[in-house]
Amino acid sequence: MDRVMDTRRPDANRPETNKYILNTRVDTTYEDGIIAPETHRYIPNTRSDREEMLRTIGVASVDELFSDIPQEVRLKRPLDLPPPMSEHELFKHMGEMAAKNGTLRDYTCFLGAGAYDHFIPSAVGHILGRAEFYTAYTPYQAEVSQGVLQAIFEYQSLICELTGMDVSNASLYDGATAVAEAGTMACRETRRMEVVISQGVHPEYRKVLATYARNLGIEVKEVPCEGGVTSIDAFKEAITPATACGILQNPNFFGCIEAMEEAADACHRRGALFVACVDPISLGILAPPGEYGADIAVGEGQALGNPLSFGGPYLGFFACRSQFVRNMPGRVVGETTDAKGRRGFVLTLQAREQHIRRERATSNICSNQALNALAATVYLSLLGKEGTRQVGWLCLQKAHYACDRIARLPGFKKAFSAPFFKEFAIKCPLPAEEVVKSLLPERIIAGLPLGRYYEGMEDMLLVSVTEKRTREEIDKLVTGLGRLHR
Repeated sequence: MDRVMDTRRPDANRPETNKYILNTRVDTTYEDGIIAPETHRYIPNTRSDREEMLRTIGVASVDELFSDIPQEVRLKRPLDLPPPMSEHELFKHMGEMAAKNGTLRDYTCFLGAGAYDHFIPSAVGHILGRAEFYTAYTPYQAEVSQGVLQAIFEYQSLICELTGMDVSNASLYDGATAVAEAGTMACRETRRMEVVISQGVHPEYRKVLATYARNLGIEVKEVPCEGGVTSIDAFKEAITPATACGILQNPNFFGCIEAMEEAADACHRRGALFVACVDPISLGILAPPGEYGADIAVGEGQALGNPLSFGGPYLGFFACRSQFVRNMPGRVVGETTDAKGRRGFVLTLQAREQHIRRERATSNICSNQALNALAATVYLSLLGKEGTRQVGWLCLQKAHYACDRIARLPGFKKAFSAPFFKEFAIKCPLPAEEVVKSLLPERIIAGLPLGRYYEGMEDMLLVSVTEKRTREEIDKLVTGLGRLHR
């Protein structure tokens, strides 16, 4: 036993350093503003370890090691931290802090705008929690990671089937990144440096695209909306021989259905590509991008089995027609056979800076959201075509029930007459920010105030209704809104 302990830590048997047992507190010493524990549950280096490291690198002290840091910015006192806690105390403390937050177990959520409270089957979490998936970061030695590659291949296959496109990548960081990468990919493919995008596309997606474009010398032109949908006449006029692509979202940020086929035709007549940003849940009942002529289909995949999680991590899906695959950002997993004829998987394309010359890289995207993409894969596999269609119908029907009931309230009315899917905008008799705040004591998150993103829409509230919302919850929202006008 002594030899085992000595192998793990040379001084482990010394009583003066082997002081602590589970959950006991340990005194620490401060030298040069640095914590120098004799032993510490989370910091393994002892004072003697530090001295040995300093001797090895040829400096006499920690102060000399950091001599390049100006004295005026150095911390010359111990950190102002409370005393350490035992494990029991820490769990209790963290629980008390966490209880100050409200979660969707406590509130009824009608907030959407790109992140939705959909039902997630229990099997999704159980499969994701398997060690071979949960601990895998990224397949650097790709062909050794056959299980991970197969999962990505199945994800790509499902995204292609869902969108009606030919090829999908292994996922991107989020929906905003996917939109931006679609715009830059279209510029590479067409050798044009102009992107036209509707103001009905998620405002944050447009901001990310603008950030990409500014640094790449791409001009971005925004087309206004009329009555909650993109002005097709303005969109057609904005597409010129210099345009690389046009981008529309369907359903758009207001939840309204866009004229996607007409927009695609307008782009193709000018030699531009058409990018469709879509809600994957809507594809259970709406036409997929491949049917109305989209060249690239992108979107946020959070709704496919991923929890809200305070805004991430999520995944962006990205699919396109096969002729554009070599300009696609990120990774693409392919199916093959080995020397013995057995089915196997490889990273067919990985056109990124870490693998090829930087000037030839299609993107600086470094990785994909493999675990989130796996969640989407499990979710879609569990639901199948009929389940996906049923979720879409439930969202559609419940959203229209909610909209009809709210629009009958005194002082409230539908903001737009265009058809919608699971989100709709409501004009309120008072600022939408006040509406949201007034219902929070009733543990209802009423929606998103559109004035945060659009000037002149301060009295409009964007309400999202997913399949999780019950009739009782919707009726409670209506009752709460009805009290505001009195």
